[in-house]
Amino acid sequence: MRGATALSTLRAGGKAALARVLARLESHPDDPEMAALLDAAYAAPRAQVVGLTGPPGVGKSTLAGALVQAYRRRGQRIAVIAIDPSSKRSGGALLGDRTRLRTDPDDDGIFVRSMAARDQLGGLADLTYAAMILMRALYDVVLIETVGVGQSETDIALAADTIVFCVQPGSGDSLQFMKAGIVEIPDIIAVTKGDLGRAATRARADVKGALGLSEGGGHDPGEWAVPVLIVSANTAEGVEQLVEMVASHDAWLRDRDRLAKKRAAQASAWVLAAIRERWGREGLRRLGLTGNTGSVTALTGETPFQALAGLARQL
Repeated sequence: MRGATALSTLRAGGKAALARVLARLESHPDDPEMAALLDAAYAAPRAQVVGLTGPPGVGKSTLAGALVQAYRRRGQRIAVIAIDPSSKRSGGALLGDRTRLRTDPDDDGIFVRSMAARDQLGGLADLTYAAMILMRALYDVVLIETVGVGQSETDIALAADTIVFCVQPGSGDSLQFMKAGIVEIPDIIAVTKGDLGRAATRARADVKGALGLSEGGGHDPGEWAVPVLIVSANTAEGVEQLVEMVASHDAWLRDRDRLAKKRAAQASAWVLAAIRERWGREGLRRLGLTGNTGSVTALTGETPFQALAGLARQL
């Protein structure tokens, strides 16, 4: 009940309360009270979690702002985790949310938090995942915008229900998309800067071609067919269509229990990543978690945070 009561208090406290909890979580990640709150939040998911990724300069932040406004027009409350490059000196976020997203600070339906990338995607093996779990229990939509470099395109799969991969016209992104093997990551592909006209249309055709090659000619019945949309945050072209497609993917995930299975797999992956980050491969070996170990949370019968704490006590 302690965690459930804390979660109810957090819901009633608004943005200021969430900001205080996130600050405490960052400074005291192993606090038992924080663990109880995270357990309660994990058991009460509310939001769809959308990952927005793609190369630097593709327009992710601008599109994120357009998506925030689109969701607010629908009356949905949205939280944003903006992953920023890290400062080598302080380890903190360099850009900060206020320069990346223009939002109304008085709107209680929008919460934006910048997190430093550090050595990983915002520390997805630790703070970003935990922050997402909290926000998922409080808001209707959680949007995670990645740095778009290194492993961020693949790491986002540890947290997001739906991954939107952004491609910029005329940049060669569509070729890199195919060569880098990123073709298997996105659930939706958004060709940004649609106001460029023919260049955007050509980029969409290139990406569709890459998808066709990877799929070997088609989809199995019942599988999700990755759509390729043209969007323009400047003119709002395609933004509402993107929101609708994100909702369609959510409905598909909830059919046949796909979403629950995906989130359970993410929780297990998070536990393994957290152990590897803190104790290295030796820690995994000592716990017998190398190779095909199945679901960590299934083995422990607990939330991922309880599972991590229990496994840590064995080391």
